[in-house]
Amino acid sequence: MSGQIGTRIAPIGNNRFLRAVAAISTVAGWFSAAMIVAAVAITCQMIFIRFVLNGSTIWQTEAVIYLVVAATLIGLPYVQRLRGHVNVDLIPLSLPSRARMGLAIVTGVLSIVIVAIMVFYAYEYWHFAWSRGWKSDTVWGVRLWIPYLALPIGFGLLLLQLVADLIGVLTGVEKPFGLEDA
Repeated sequence: MSGQIGTRIAPIGNNRFLRAVAAISTVAGWFSAAMIVAAVAITCQMIFIRFVLNGSTIWQTEAVIYLVVAATLIGLPYVQRLRGHVNVDLIPLSLPSRARMGLAIVTGVLSIVIVAIMVFYAYEYWHFAWSRGWKSDTVWGVRLWIPYLALPIGFGLLLLQLVADLIGVLTGVEKPFGLEDA
């Protein structure tokens, strides 16, 4: 069992679709990083106002929460592209190459189906908040469709990256589970 954490990037070869999805996932990663930086800056500003100026804050806590959640969701495809998740490959390592390919296809398709369901419900939830004009119950009263938009965007981009990963395996650009044949 070799537990790997983010040791490889999804190969794209000369495939235009894989290259485009990789670029989109990378841009999503940059947006995610920018949101984290913005959340840190807002937190510092909030601390300064509260403890140095002895003032009250109205929007900062809520903004930081929404930014961190959005950064997590929008960063999903970038983490998938970098293979930044924990990967325990005991089963794939013990399988012959043909069975490994079958397992990669099954897990890829199942992942796509599950995330597609999440995209559907995320969009439905976002649209419900947008069409009903939901606002937060805080003094700031942010229109909730704005932070909720991170749900369908994040899961939608993750779905796109998962489709690209499966295409990469099916076209031979990427080895199943990133493992070379024994």
